[in-house]
Amino acid sequence: MVFAKCLEQTLFDIGHDHPALQAHGRGSNDAKIDLDQSMCRLYGFIASEPTKVECTLVHSQNALMSQSRSDLGGYSHSHGWGVATFGGDGPDVERQAWAAYHGEHFERAAARAYATLVLAHVRRATVGGTDLHNTHPFVEGRWTFTHNGTVPGFAQMRDEMAARLSPKHRDAIKGVTDSEHVFRLFLTRADEGAIDPHGDMVAALRALACEVTELAETAAPGKPLGLNMMITDGERLFGTRINRGLCFVDRLGVYDCEICGFPHIHHDPKRDYRAIVVASEPLTHEAWTDIPNHSIWEANLTTGLHIYPLLMSG
Repeated sequence: MVFAKCLEQTLFDIGHDHPALQAHGRGSNDAKIDLDQSMCRLYGFIASEPTKVECTLVHSQNALMSQSRSDLGGYSHSHGWGVATFGGDGPDVERQAWAAYHGEHFERAAARAYATLVLAHVRRATVGGTDLHNTHPFVEGRWTFTHNGTVPGFAQMRDEMAARLSPKHRDAIKGVTDSEHVFRLFLTRADEGAIDPHGDMVAALRALACEVTELAETAAPGKPLGLNMMITDGERLFGTRINRGLCFVDRLGVYDCEICGFPHIHHDPKRDYRAIVVASEPLTHEAWTDIPNHSIWEANLTTGLHIYPLLMSG
C-alpha cells in the first residue's frame, strides 16, 4: 500500500540544550494547536532500571489520578482507567471501567507498578460508552497500545476500517472504539508485512497515521483528527502526537523524589540511570518539554527522546 500523503523527513534529536526546546517548551504557544483537550490522558514511562511510579501516578502535583477528576483544563476523565507494566512474561494489565479517583483500585495498581516500562491511561469517552471492553490499554501478545483523541467520521468509516482488518484481528475486537480499531489495523499491517514493527517502528507508525488520516478525510472531510498514540512491545516505547497535547521529561541520574523524599529504585551504582516520561500534561514541578505537533517520537534510553516530524500534505 502506498501512503502518498506522508513525506519522509530527516530525524532530528531533542537534547536538553537543543533549540527545539525553546520552540516547543512549556509556556510556548504550542498548546493553541490542540483542537480539543476534553479527551483521555496518557502516561508512558521507560527506565534503565526497574522503578516505582506510584508518586507520579497518584501523589504528584498533577498526578494521573488527579487528572481523572479534573485536568489542567478543568475536564474530568472518569470513564475508566488502565495500567500496564512489563516483565519477562509480557504485559501485566489492570483495567477498570470506573474513575481512577473512585475507590482504592487505581492507587493499589499504581503502588504495585515497579518496572522498567509502564503505560497508563485515564479515559474520557468520546467513541463508545463506559465499558471494560472500551477501556485502554489494548493488548495483543507483547504489544500494548493507548490512544488520546478521536478519529472523525468513525461511525461512517467503521465498516471500511473493519474490512481492512484480517479476520483474526477483526474477530478479536471486543469493544466499539476507534482506538481499538486503529490498534488492530496496526497489527493487521504488521502481519501482512506491509510494516515492520520489529524493525523500523517510525516507518510503521508513519504508515499507520497516514492510513487513518486518509480514512478520516474520506469519511469526514475537514474534521480534525486526534491521534496521540503510545505503543510498546515491552522493550521499546514509541508514539505519535497529532493535534493533542503531549510533553516529556528526561530524568538523568538518581535523585530523591520531591513527593516522598526517597529515590524510587534499587540502583546499581555500576550503571547510569535514565528515565523518560511522556504524558498528556506535566505531572510534576520538573521542566517538561512539549513534543511538537504532527510528529512521531521514540523514547531512547541511550540518547534521549527522538522526534521524527510527520508532515501530511493538503
